Amino acid sequence: MKSEVTVESLSLHVNRGITPKYTESTEDSIIVLNQKCIRDFKVSLVPSRRNDLNKRKITEGKALKKFDVLINSTGVGTLGRVAQYFGDNDSATVDSHVTIVRSNPEIVDPIYFGYLMKSKQSVIESFAEGSTGQTELNRNSVKELLVEIVNDLPTQKRIAEFLLNIDEKIKTNTQTNQTLEQIAQALFKSWFVDFDPVHAKAAGNAPAHMDAQTAALFPSSFGDDGLPMGWHNSVIGDEVQIFGGGTPSTKEPAYWEGGEFNWCTPKDLSPLVSPVLLNTSRKITESGLKKISSGLLPAGTLLMSSRAPVGYLAISQIPVAVNQGFIAMKCTKRLSNLYTLFWCEQNMEKIKNNAGGSAFAEISKTNFKPIPVICPNEEIITALNSYIEPVFSKVVSNLKENQTLAELRDTLLPKLLSGEITVDASAETTGVV
Repeated sequence: MKSEVTVESLSLHVNRGITPKYTESTEDSIIVLNQKCIRDFKVSLVPSRRNDLNKRKITEGKALKKFDVLINSTGVGTLGRVAQYFGDNDSATVDSHVTIVRSNPEIVDPIYFGYLMKSKQSVIESFAEGSTGQTELNRNSVKELLVEIVNDLPTQKRIAEFLLNIDEKIKTNTQTNQTLEQIAQALFKSWFVDFDPVHAKAAGNAPAHMDAQTAALFPSSFGDDGLPMGWHNSVIGDEVQIFGGGTPSTKEPAYWEGGEFNWCTPKDLSPLVSPVLLNTSRKITESGLKKISSGLLPAGTLLMSSRAPVGYLAISQIPVAVNQGFIAMKCTKRLSNLYTLFWCEQNMEKIKNNAGGSAFAEISKTNFKPIPVICPNEEIITALNSYIEPVFSKVVSNLKENQTLAELRDTLLPKLLSGEITVDASAETTGVV
């Protein structure tokens, strides 16, 4: 059985948060989540602040409980974003720009309710009231929102567990990727920033965590320039091919309608959790592609956003055209795309310091090309690639699996929530019938 009911009928309460009294102290204070903390259906504590409990007490209805649904409630572009809080009870609150919706567990499974509300994000976004820059979400609009639910609590729980299992697998893959990337970054820093293998050999020791064949590739002394013997300084513009991009007229349908080629802007890189580009939000036609001087860049091209902001990085796994907001790099055998990726990460502060502009920071190809880069011999680059290419391949594989899982979840979500299809109880949340 299923029915159409209001959010209010499934909720214990719908409340806005507090007007905080901020403090930097962790004593007698509590975490305050704000709108920046709610993005992509997730809650992040990174942008949070703290409220001084001596100056602003927290009532029971505004102290977050596990499974509370949080909705951004002000501002164009932020209003309507939904996430579910999975943190510890009573350890956090939200500010007055966020609405707390607490479900009634006697009527609806809390996790099922969370997915239900996330599925309605686009509808909630349409409830914005007021002028541009002053938009507000009326609590009554949330309360009166109609949702279709499965009435049976055990069925709700099985659906919730099925969806949560998918999200947990995505989360595990993401955490694995973070670890793998940290390992690769640490290896690059050890070899090419701290010169640990060279220091070890200079002291008469074998380099740590390295086989003898790889260790033999490193020199055992430094030259007068401070670099390992035989290595040299160059500039990035002499070591990689650098390309810009462009945007064909968006008023010309022939450039965009029915486009089959990937066309990338920095916005495509901003949500990436790993420096890997698998897809783009817009496609361009062959006619549009001809309007971009750099054309279609091959898979393996390293992309770095050059403005708004400077520094998003990704190795494209697909042929892609880019707009004018990029420095795109085709890397030579001497400096592979992975070497150059980690070099960019290690030198991002220097890269940003070379940016100019008054309205917003931008680094031009002219200002990027003279930045110094250390060039080891090609055998050491090959050795680096032999270590980190399998790591990077696993990162890409995990991201592709996450993409498939997310598509599966999003396809099944409305049908599961409404009861159109159900999770087989005998399959213990592993099957759908």
